[in-house]
Order: sequence, then structure tokens, then C-alpha cells
Amino acid sequence: MNTKEVMDIALELAGLEETPEDSGIIVEGENIKKIAIGVDMELSEMMLAKELGADLVITHHPSGGAPRINLHKVMKNQIDSMVRAGVPINKAQKALGEKMGQVERGLHVSNYDRAVSAAKLLKMPFMAIHTPADILAERTVQELIDEKLADNPKAKLSDVIEALETLPEYQRTEAKPVCRVGAKDDYAGKVCVTMAGGTGGGVNVHKAYFEAGVGTIVAMHMPEDVIKAVKEQNIGNILVAGHMASDSVGINKICKALEDKGVEVIRMSGVIDPN
Repeated sequence: MNTKEVMDIALELAGLEETPEDSGIIVEGENIKKIAIGVDMELSEMMLAKELGADLVITHHPSGGAPRINLHKVMKNQIDSMVRAGVPINKAQKALGEKMGQVERGLHVSNYDRAVSAAKLLKMPFMAIHTPADILAERTVQELIDEKLADNPKAKLSDVIEALETLPEYQRTEAKPVCRVGAKDDYAGKVCVTMAGGTGGGVNVHKAYFEAGVGTIVAMHMPEDVIKAVKEQNIGNILVAGHMASDSVGINKICKALEDKGVEVIRMSGVIDPN
């Protein structure tokens, strides 16, 4: 197997026809039999992977190269998610615009070459698979919650947490799902899982979701400014499912597909083994 075939597997699982801007093959490789994959993979993880005999290192978070610089570009995909939740498309675009600019400016000044040059010097094939894994996580968690709460119109946040914890990644994490806005006895209302789209959309995006009728947002993580704003707005709940566990849900889908092809996979750097 080569790096292109690995990427094609991830794209097919996520239902994508093209590689998203926050993902890509940074150092190509052939004859791949053992892969080291982690949430954050840089020099130290690459050296460990090499010591363990890995033929390819996959980072989930884009730690270098074009995938890092272009992360903000995949945030536009959040517009489609917002529209599906009932937000008018023009309002969704404007709500997202400010945060996209902040992310672009922040990553533009980052050291995008650090992990890339390390991989090249180590002659270690290296790639980033971010959005495909996040799409898989979002889809899996949304379908799970929809199924578990289908016959419970008065479901509470505790019921959402109970649904999440039927997945092994949420059972085994040290950072359990937690209510950041709202309490376990609060009604969940319409639950919307937002785990894809590069990074969180910020205060205006979450306000738009709630104004469109969403009762609870389930996210991987949530910054303090959004938590504070949503509490002040007092119109919705935020349930943080957990960052490493949620990333692991999507990553493990890709890992299983690779393992089914006969590739050995080393899970590390935040990936929770579901087995």
C-alpha cells in the first residue's frame, strides 16, 4: 500500500471526492505495512514511530505544511451544517466569517515547516487526515444520538451522555463527556453534533444554531468565550463530548479499514484503542 491508497481509503469512508485543504500527503511513501497514527504527531512521535518500525506516520491535527496553513479553508463546510440545522445560508456565512479570519491569521504566522522538515530528514512518509476523520466522528455520533433519543421527546442531557457512553472511546477516556452549559436534568431539545469543519466557529455560529431551534450542541471542545456567551444568551445547552475521545471515534474508523487491508496500525498520541 502507498500513501495515496491510504488517503483514498479515508476519503471514501468520509464520502469525499477530493482531499480537503486541511489534509494531504506531505511526504510520499510506498510499501506501507505498519502505520503509526495519532492526534498530534510531530518530531518526537516520528522518532518513536521510526523506532517501532512504522513505514508511515499519520497525524490527525494538521501539524505542518499546506494542511496547517489552509485549515481555515475547510471551515466553510460549517455553512452546510448550519443550513441543515435551519440557519439561513446568508446568516450562516456571516456568522462564520469573523472566526475564519481569526484562524487564518493565527496559522499564517505559525511554524508550518517544523514537522515537515523533520519527516523529510528522517525519510519518514508523513500525511495529515483531519476533515475525513472528523466527518466520520460527527456522522457516527449524530446517528447514535438520533437513534438513542428517537422515542424520547423529553430527553435530557443525561440521556445524551448515556448515549455517548455506549461507544468504547467515551467509555475509556479519562476526559468524560460533560455539560458546559446546562445541567444533566435539563431538556436536550433538538441535538446537533458539530465535530467537523476545521475548528469551532465561535460565538456567532453557536448563537445562530440556537436561534434556528437547536436545543443542544454536542462538540469535541468549546472555548471559554463561547461558553460565557451561551450562558448569557440562556437559550441553549453545550455538551462537550471530549476532544481525544471524539477524534478517536473518527480515527478508529480509518484504522479499522486499514487493518482490514492487512496493515498493522499503532495507535498513539491521544488515540483511544476501542478494542
